[in-house]
Amino acid sequence: MPTAIEIFKHLPKKNCGECKNPTCLAFAMQLANNKAKLDDCPYLSDAGRNALASSSAPPIRLVRVGSGKNVVDMGDETELYRHDKRFFHPTALALRVNDMMSADELGKKLGHARSLRFERVGQVLKLDMIEAECRSGDATKFASFVQSVASMTDWPLVLRCKDASIMNAAVAVVKDRRPLLHGADESNVKEMAAVAKGASCPLVLCSADLGRLADLVEMARKEGVEDLVLDPMPATMKESLERCTVIRRSAIRKTFRGLGFPIYLSTPATQEGTLMALTAVMKYGSLLSFDELPSAQALPLMVLRQNIYTDPQVPIQVKADLYPVNNPGPDAPILFTTNFSLTYFTVLSDIEKSKVPVWLQVIDTEGLSVLTSYSAGKLTAEAVQKALLASNAKERTTKGVLIIPGMVARMSVKLNEATGLKIVVGPKESSGIPKFLRSMNG
Repeated sequence: MPTAIEIFKHLPKKNCGECKNPTCLAFAMQLANNKAKLDDCPYLSDAGRNALASSSAPPIRLVRVGSGKNVVDMGDETELYRHDKRFFHPTALALRVNDMMSADELGKKLGHARSLRFERVGQVLKLDMIEAECRSGDATKFASFVQSVASMTDWPLVLRCKDASIMNAAVAVVKDRRPLLHGADESNVKEMAAVAKGASCPLVLCSADLGRLADLVEMARKEGVEDLVLDPMPATMKESLERCTVIRRSAIRKTFRGLGFPIYLSTPATQEGTLMALTAVMKYGSLLSFDELPSAQALPLMVLRQNIYTDPQVPIQVKADLYPVNNPGPDAPILFTTNFSLTYFTVLSDIEKSKVPVWLQVIDTEGLSVLTSYSAGKLTAEAVQKALLASNAKERTTKGVLIIPGMVARMSVKLNEATGLKIVVGPKESSGIPKFLRSMNG
């Protein structure tokens, strides 16, 4: 991204304020910090727009696979290290099927793919894509197989085949799904690029030599294909880490923009393959393809991905509201916690274990935990009272009891004055909630 002064040189300098900024310089500063768009300026010349659009383009090209609501975005990354800002598009996970499978085998594998679905801190973790591989060498068989896969799932597709004529027959079946085409290398790049261009599909370029990979990029772009994905074909975890890092660094640091594209990796079904996958999630893999992906491997991989691609500057939050737990009635007490997801789901789980009906009031503390939000002045008696009023909590229970976290016991007097409820100090740790509630209920 150019500096504010470099951007300012291309602006019309009218200071009209129509971009909702008082001056063109102020608008340039907003653009430099990604807080405004070029389209916000109605007087920007075509020359200025082209100059700024090219200089502000992300170092990693955005490549979109799929259509409609079922789309996977890859690339469009701007950082080498997550803590500098954030990573944007989570690593996509694909399960591979092939045209030598029987109908029963295909059905079982797709059923397993659907089962790879987990919920953690309010987010659903799941598989993203299906990759159909040609092993038969038969165009008719592969096209029929791809059609079967497409009819059985609405996931975005990857089509894998090195024969351009076979690929062309398969693409014709699912062209409207905008699949990712895998298999272009030095021997067939022009033919595969022609297929990709004709179907308006993104293309994967394959080479273990990064210099040759850059040459393939240039060749594909000359053929009119801009949406590209790179497969550096590593055989070991060491090669995977090295090649992915070189590709990302050269693009982000702008030392060489010819490799500024998302990265595809095929991981073997071995222990080292698992380690490659985990490393690739942390270090720049955009799409990982698996022959086999058991649940015991998928869950930690998806949890790692969730952690890496969560914005480190914005805690995961749940909606501030009143939640019924264990079917509470009007005689159930109210217990409150903050809207930090990890805190909320931990407390929720422990209340459910108790089997005691409770109204759980979540307070908006901007995603901070109980003690942190209390120390920061965001969890106050006034904030709790405001939340109780907004959710009509007092009207849903006649018990008149509010259970507060033990860590903020010093709030009890002010809470009593603010809410008029009987304040009961709960345990300091969430793990003590089941025993505490059962003793209250008994």
